[in-house]
Amino acid sequence: MTDKLTYISSREIEEILQDSELLPVLERALVNFSSEGGGVEQPVRSTVPVAKYNGFLGVMPAYSAKDDALVTKLVRFYQTNSLDTTSHHATVLLFDPSNGILKAVMDGAVITEKRTAAVSAIATKYLKPKNLDVLCILGAGSVAVSHYEIFTKMFPFKQVRVWSRTRERVEKFAKTVGGPVTICASAKEAALDADVVITVTMATEPILFGEWVKPGAHVNAVGACRPDWRELDDGLMKNAVLYVDSREGVIRESGDVILSGAEIFAELGEVLKGTKPAVCDRTTVFKSLGMAIEDTVTAKLVYDCWEVKNKQKS
Repeated sequence: MTDKLTYISSREIEEILQDSELLPVLERALVNFSSEGGGVEQPVRSTVPVAKYNGFLGVMPAYSAKDDALVTKLVRFYQTNSLDTTSHHATVLLFDPSNGILKAVMDGAVITEKRTAAVSAIATKYLKPKNLDVLCILGAGSVAVSHYEIFTKMFPFKQVRVWSRTRERVEKFAKTVGGPVTICASAKEAALDADVVITVTMATEPILFGEWVKPGAHVNAVGACRPDWRELDDGLMKNAVLYVDSREGVIRESGDVILSGAEIFAELGEVLKGTKPAVCDRTTVFKSLGMAIEDTVTAKLVYDCWEVKNKQKS
């Protein structure tokens, strides 16, 4: 390899990656993923359990022909109660698709946080109820923070309620976001009468129950990425209209879908391209496992912006 390998840090990515540029890129990727001939090659995430340390290592490769982008993300997710350690961390590898040579290594934290929240925001844009007064966030880690940031920019919520099992973590969340937050003593208190609910936890048993969810509300279920983990109970899963990022992914990885036996109505990409409707007069759930194609197009956007920025400096 003659070219110098580029490393792009989380600080640089935070400066480069703008929601206004990221959202349309992700919308196109979701449509391409759900389209015949969309040019997306993406196997289901391969996961290696690290049982001794209560963790997992995931490998997420994808290629987008339309973006000419080849990327693999390595992500670890470990169950932890430490305020100083995040449950997830990732490294993103960007390759030259013409020859397979590694071009760039990127810190994957900001990419994962921002693309996950942006996809939830896209789902909410299409599936949201008429009134958007109360946002509920269950969970208070870094991905919860990224959801708060984009949701309070994109939607006119009057109140944001947050709950976490760990009081110290939710207090840290409130200080980090810097905007108005109502800290709730229980998940039920946070969820009652909320118009949009986001679950972004490492829960293995349900923390959100259908009887708490306002009829017609929209739920973004982001955590529980293992086939035996749950965030939502059977009542909610079976009575809501269920949208997913990937059918193939959720029937392999989502405990919420597998264990409830809920029927999948559509992939989000099918709604975006107009082949499936957004049923906004009923309670909706978007089950987001996170897809490699989202990382791929986000990493390509980051690299392109980084190149432009560095050419302007020289």
